[in-house]
Amino acid sequence: MGVILYGSIFSPPCRAVLITAEALGVPIQIKDVNIGEKEHLSPEFLKINPQHTVPTLDDNGTIVIDSHAILPFLVSKYAKDDCFYPKDLGKRALVEARLHFDSGSAFSVLKAVYRSHLYEGQLEYLTELQTQKILEVYALINTFLERTEWIAGDHLTIADISLVTTVNSLEAMLAIDARNFPNIVKWSEKANELPFFSINKIGRKQYLDKWKVVSKH
Repeated sequence: MGVILYGSIFSPPCRAVLITAEALGVPIQIKDVNIGEKEHLSPEFLKINPQHTVPTLDDNGTIVIDSHAILPFLVSKYAKDDCFYPKDLGKRALVEARLHFDSGSAFSVLKAVYRSHLYEGQLEYLTELQTQKILEVYALINTFLERTEWIAGDHLTIADISLVTTVNSLEAMLAIDARNFPNIVKWSEKANELPFFSINKIGRKQYLDKWKVVSKH
């Protein structure tokens, strides 16, 4: 049956899964799930994932939900070494801490701001609180990158892949000032130069275009 990803490259977490699969050389079939059309609530999809969230991975019958679980799963199963997800417990803990930061902070802010326009009828482009929350995320990531070349060490890991897709989507809402956050700019550019990040450029553009429509900006 192969590896199937339910989702869309518009979604930052879906992009993170696709980038990781490309880096690992894992062929992956995308089954588009249009959230706007409520395809995630179809009976067929609910049988696969009762939480009705994307991305959802089906690896030959093994269902894995949430990109922050999917990325470690893919690397643990398919990687030839532990470069993307270290076996050393200390190094792995830092990768996982950054993944949790993405899930609990960075992506949570992104999702909350997007949903406020899409579902709650927010008319103001960004509230003062929303701007503050995004800037707090930028400040923390910039600080993380003062200590190491990549977000969780001296080489790229799945934590970078996860966070870059989120940050590149947050940029659609609030541009990153290179004077205040130079480490983020350098890190993002370096990641996006990698060949397996090519799909991120497509999804990043889609997100920017959609945000302009949703926010009426």
